[in-house]
Amino acid sequence: MELSDLGLDSQLAAQAKCGADQHLARVTAVDRGRYVIRNEHGELPAELTGKFLHMVTSSEDMPCVGDWACVQYHDAGSAASIHDVLPRRSFLRRKAPGKNIDFQMIAANIDAAFIVQSCHFDFNVRRLERYLVMVNEGQIEPVLLLTKTDLVSADELDQMIGSIRAAGINAHIIALSNMTGEGVAQVREVMEAGKTYCLLGSSGVGKTTLINQLLGQDALETGAVSGSGEGRHTTTRRHLIALDSGALLIDMPGMRELGLMSAGEGLDDSFADIKLLSSQCRFTDCGHDNEPGCAIRKAIDQGELNAAHYQSFLKLKAESDFNEMSYMDKRKKDKAFGKMIRTVLKEKQK
Repeated sequence: MELSDLGLDSQLAAQAKCGADQHLARVTAVDRGRYVIRNEHGELPAELTGKFLHMVTSSEDMPCVGDWACVQYHDAGSAASIHDVLPRRSFLRRKAPGKNIDFQMIAANIDAAFIVQSCHFDFNVRRLERYLVMVNEGQIEPVLLLTKTDLVSADELDQMIGSIRAAGINAHIIALSNMTGEGVAQVREVMEAGKTYCLLGSSGVGKTTLINQLLGQDALETGAVSGSGEGRHTTTRRHLIALDSGALLIDMPGMRELGLMSAGEGLDDSFADIKLLSSQCRFTDCGHDNEPGCAIRKAIDQGELNAAHYQSFLKLKAESDFNEMSYMDKRKKDKAFGKMIRTVLKEKQK
């Protein structure tokens, strides 16, 4: 395998500033602080150097699946140390789960994200909008996969697609069934050699089964399907897989929490219809409430803008703004605390 087969292009390679005895490799798995990288010859374990950890100022600086890294080999090439991470061309991140106000990097250098929802039990336009904000914020092309179409009627499927379009979502949609194989060929057709893709969605929507379909073998373990048609969670870590077609695919566990933070551009791209309407309001500082000449209120009243879609935008924007403000406050406190510690240490050295 050449590094170009793993997704390295001239733009990424030009950004590499590796040392004389260092080489480029791609991070293919991260699991509780343990790393796996892949080079021209295969996968091997890697660890972070002390210098790298000392230079890290944020959780965003830590390597994630899909990153390109400068590594140094040791133990006859059976292990490696990660010295640096190249700038990311695209990324997936979210607010860290729980009460911790911080970013969690999910994956990087992705060309397109397959957002997977099951037609049978998981379909939810509001959750889909949340995924789209995350994907658009990271400069990744979204593709929507509606799975388990064999469990719904053609009319029900048409209604689901209609509700997606009514929410102003224009992303490419592929309807598929892992049971019948319908739609799987369409997924293969959009995947190009040397490009990186990822699967996003709740647990049990058929992501792992789809990967096995694309691999042409049951290489990954899948859970038994419940009586309701809902699958069971099997993926436990993010892992980049090379397909025989030459495309690269990142499998990842289902996400229970999709907290947003600093998602301004992602919101604008995901709710482009609302942004366009806002620009048509009479007043530039329109609050879209009772102001005269409000294009958004007019569009809602005339049935041209879905009220639930607009409320979803307001909710996601408020969440993103609040978490960003909390994060900035936390960073200021951390910097102030670090400055105090350095001052105390200097005083002791006198």
